[in-house]
Amino acid sequence: MFYRMLRLIAGIAAVILMCVPAHPSTHDFYKGKTIRIVVAFSAGGGFDAYSRLIGRHLGKHIPGNPAIIVENMPGAGGVIAAKYLFNSAKPDGLAIGNIHGNTVFGQVLGRKGIDFDNRKFEWIGVPVKDTSVCTITKASGINTVDQWLASKQPLKFGGTAPGDATSDVPRILRDALRLPIHLVEGYKGAADIRLAAEAREVDGMCWAWDAAKAVWGKPIQAGEVIVILQALPRPHPELSKVSLASSLARTEEERQLVQAGIHDTQVIRRLYALPPGTPKDRVALLRKAFGDTLADANFLADAKNSKLDIDPVSGEETERTVGSLFRVDPKIMARLQEILK
Repeated sequence: MFYRMLRLIAGIAAVILMCVPAHPSTHDFYKGKTIRIVVAFSAGGGFDAYSRLIGRHLGKHIPGNPAIIVENMPGAGGVIAAKYLFNSAKPDGLAIGNIHGNTVFGQVLGRKGIDFDNRKFEWIGVPVKDTSVCTITKASGINTVDQWLASKQPLKFGGTAPGDATSDVPRILRDALRLPIHLVEGYKGAADIRLAAEAREVDGMCWAWDAAKAVWGKPIQAGEVIVILQALPRPHPELSKVSLASSLARTEEERQLVQAGIHDTQVIRRLYALPPGTPKDRVALLRKAFGDTLADANFLADAKNSKLDIDPVSGEETERTVGSLFRVDPKIMARLQEILK
């Protein structure tokens, strides 16, 4: 009887093992492999700069030391890359998407083209909370916010497409705070807008301060490019003399529009994610590797040399923040839908 029971237990165990999906040990899996970081914007911009910085250091924090390559997949304000990650990339831990947080916000807004559920991505984390600023060239003839408000000629701001900060921040500033802005969309990324501004096709753009420093640092230092406004809850330490967008709000609704539409989304703008269905052990490993990379002394020195700020958000915190965006006050969200449609 005892031996029958042993045989029965062994048989049941064998059946259970056959039913469990098998994949190689995570620690063995990455040896000799290549991880792709798919960036949602063109080369030369802020997203690209962060991904290439991370790509130089991430591999040594992953067991097996895989190679890391960066690929650019621009288009539709970052939606094309997010769709690729959701629908086409294999959920094997070898494809990391550097996607835009406004695809999450766009889903909450009901924006067309976002036909996937951002809540199903496996979030690795965020390297820095964004700090939105608006920069304009000296050639625009505007030097202060007061001059801007009084100007009969709106400033031309370059943008990519609805869903990206280069488009959404100017829309909110224009419609919620009544700043004179003419938005010119259709650029592939910040690098292209910068070139358009240097060619005087547009006057400037709204984007992250760390990206502006990295990409346009010398002209800013030389006074050829002016930081005209910062769209932050509190002044950035390096921009103490630059006006806050929220200070221009005249009503509680305007303040809430800036808070929900700009401030809250900045925390998760530079998202790093894995496709839905990626094995949980690989998700956990890559979350740890991502965090370890952002705390690595050599990485931080490289970031400083590249003039890229680091203020990380963990994968777990990213997951919670994404969930909170689906609980914004419906009245404020309805107004944002009008502004950002």
